[in-house]
Amino acid sequence: MKILNFVVLQLLLILLLACNSAPKTTSEVVETVEEEDITGRQFNFERDWDAIKEDGVLKVLTTYSGTSYFLYKGRPMGFEYELLEKFAELKGLKIDLRTVGSIDSLFYYLNRGDVDLVAHGLTETRKRKEFVNFTKSLYNSRQVLVQKMPDNWYDLHWRKIEDALLHDAIELMGDTVSVRVNSSYHQRLKNLADEIGGEIFVDSLPGDLTTEEIIEMVADGRIKQTVADLNIASLMASYYPILNIDVSVSTTQNMGWVVRKKSPQLLNEINKWLKDYKKESEYYVIYNKYYKNKKDYNSRVKSDFYSLKQNKISKYDDLIKLESAKIDWDWRLLASQVYQESQFNPSAVSWAGAVGLMQMMPATAKEFGVQWRSNPEQSMAGGVRYLDHLLDRFGSVEDSVQQIKFTLASYNCGYGHVADARRLAKKYNLDQNRWDDNVEKMILALRYPKNFNDPIVKHGYLRGTEPYTYVRQIFERYEHYLKFIEE
Repeated sequence: MKILNFVVLQLLLILLLACNSAPKTTSEVVETVEEEDITGRQFNFERDWDAIKEDGVLKVLTTYSGTSYFLYKGRPMGFEYELLEKFAELKGLKIDLRTVGSIDSLFYYLNRGDVDLVAHGLTETRKRKEFVNFTKSLYNSRQVLVQKMPDNWYDLHWRKIEDALLHDAIELMGDTVSVRVNSSYHQRLKNLADEIGGEIFVDSLPGDLTTEEIIEMVADGRIKQTVADLNIASLMASYYPILNIDVSVSTTQNMGWVVRKKSPQLLNEINKWLKDYKKESEYYVIYNKYYKNKKDYNSRVKSDFYSLKQNKISKYDDLIKLESAKIDWDWRLLASQVYQESQFNPSAVSWAGAVGLMQMMPATAKEFGVQWRSNPEQSMAGGVRYLDHLLDRFGSVEDSVQQIKFTLASYNCGYGHVADARRLAKKYNLDQNRWDDNVEKMILALRYPKNFNDPIVKHGYLRGTEPYTYVRQIFERYEHYLKFIEE
């Protein structure tokens, strides 16, 4: 029995050591999976282009950053975001865009089958290519050292400034650089140490920090120096003139998106599109917008309505929150409607004569007590009273989301046209209490004589693409707001 107990204890010890010897990044990724709440899905490691086309949805993972994907003045923006829109429009796909807090987790989610594509500017390295396939290069960049000049640099003689800075990568020998532990910057520093024949000490930073945030830490003096891609470092240096980015630590490198090894068809489709699209001036307009236009970048960073700095959508957030409570809506949904109507401009005037934040027509404004349509408070209060009136008219619709969609469509084109579309839906054996894929189809059908001349249609022709698009765009923007803006 003593021998048996000893053997059992030895086996347990071996198992315990095996568990404890697992790579740290594995346990970190498992924790991140729980935090990011993208579990609970049926994973498909074999999913490729044919399945994506059949499904009609491209599942994409990206990160919040000042270049890839962010919210500015109520509008989703970003280099990756705009390119994905162009690709999806050409291929007839819907983008299911998901975000992850930690850049370290990107490949894990991709290879687990959560998503089809990682759309983030990633440096193509030999080590990474063992696990994923890179698309054709989106652009090229090189890695540079980001260091801080003396605080009073503008009062110093240029020689004193030069003396305070490093001027060659070889001078990093024996020095400390702060980078994300699993980043290409970390790998480059290891390779650089081998090249110069000396040690470079790495201060490992967590994966949930963006490159922009780390560069800010250098500017604020919280860390001494870091490494970043030149295009991002240049933008940041334009905002923080105290930064110096003159020292290169790598040669030119390809930056691209990544797909699973088991998705060669998807890789081929993206590569064919990139090859053609990069021949068009539009691609470079988008690139320059996010990586070259330093003036716009600085304006965004200084703005109170830049999602990476503030938890705000517009200057009217408090007013929208106050009014949304009256109809029990998520204020971010109402904010999305206000953006759709006026882009938060209280002086906006439409071609049809609608005015103000909620773009009220004269007759509607009068009916709901609005005397001064360009007054933000009056416009919001009157618009919400009108929404409440419409909500009551759809009281028979039990699903609250569908009820809201009927209400929004009526706000756009009038209750009568939506009522016509519901009658047509019933006639053609569709669900008259469901907007999605049912009544919205009949809204579009009201463009054709066969339908707007039907005896059950009381309000005639409707350019149905307007309310159809109106509802969809408000909810799509609302999904972005949910990602960026805390309730």
